[in-house]
Amino acid sequence: MDDDVALELHSKLLKKFPKDLLSWKRVETLCSYMGRHDLSLPLFRKILPQNEGQVYVNGMLAFCLIELGHLREAEEAARKGCEINENDSWAHHALCHVLQTECRFKEAVKFMEEHSDSWDSCSSLRFSHNWWHVAVCYLEGGSHISKVEEVYDHQMWKELEKDDAVARDVYTDALGLLLRLDTRGKLDDGFQDRLEKLADSLTDKAMWYQDWLFDITTIWALSKVEKTSLAHELLEGLKSRTSAMNPKKQKLMQNAILLAEAVYEYGKGNYEIALELLGLDFDAANYKVIGGSGVQMDVFNEIWYKLLLLNGKSSTAIEVLEKVTKQRDGAPFLWRLLEESYSMEGKEKAGISAGKKAKALESSYFKSA
Repeated sequence: MDDDVALELHSKLLKKFPKDLLSWKRVETLCSYMGRHDLSLPLFRKILPQNEGQVYVNGMLAFCLIELGHLREAEEAARKGCEINENDSWAHHALCHVLQTECRFKEAVKFMEEHSDSWDSCSSLRFSHNWWHVAVCYLEGGSHISKVEEVYDHQMWKELEKDDAVARDVYTDALGLLLRLDTRGKLDDGFQDRLEKLADSLTDKAMWYQDWLFDITTIWALSKVEKTSLAHELLEGLKSRTSAMNPKKQKLMQNAILLAEAVYEYGKGNYEIALELLGLDFDAANYKVIGGSGVQMDVFNEIWYKLLLLNGKSSTAIEVLEKVTKQRDGAPFLWRLLEESYSMEGKEKAGISAGKKAKALESSYFKSA
């Protein structure tokens, strides 16, 4: 069924039954894969008065607001969801999104860990994904790698031991975290063996072609551990399935295929080709059709920053990173990249200043780590 038709049908159903939370979620999911959260927000606002006090509603509203950049309103909605039900794991997730986006990493970790006991009854997706956010906050805040390792091993990966665990959901979170470790050059800090173990699980083709974000990050993992033929098979399979879509959908998914190709080359170490595919004006926000949130998609921006430096495009990197650090002034990794960029351009004073900024941030977030 065409996405627009499906969205129209679900929207009609939701207008008729505004308290149908399953319809709420389906509309949100559809808009996510269309890259059009702006289509769901007006509808959600219209039926919100009929759902006052309803659990989960504010968390879903908050997520939509986050993806559209309305962070203040999103935080209010998420906190209201927590007031209605302090164990609302979806509201926890939404609030963490806000705090993480605003580089309030220490606050995010404290809040999430204080509420983590309530996640034990959640699905694999919610449990592992909420812990994924904790791990990424530790990583982005410059915490010692052991904290990331602890969450990965004892929360995310351990989730697979549950009888009702949905492996693909857990693997998607694991892939997202390991890819971030790769952009930071941290895979060798005890995570290379974890990546190889994960890649062995990803050879199960029954999990392929169900979720674009999973497939694209799987392509990276397989190519990174030199399971190149499998990575290529998955990539070609995505292309084949895209070619069978209607023209409108094909056009929409062109960016997804481009990203998959770039990640494939990046994993193999073909950095020049990967950068040629992404270009010099890449922005992961334009690739949300793969179903990732803004926070999930940001790792592809990190790959691009790294590719700019690996290909000697330090002047372009400086131009980009100076803008990005204004938006996310509290992200140490971005300042480290800027420090490296300045150094490559011979701008010693600016590089020292960026390095001091990064160090100050790293020491301020998780001093006990």
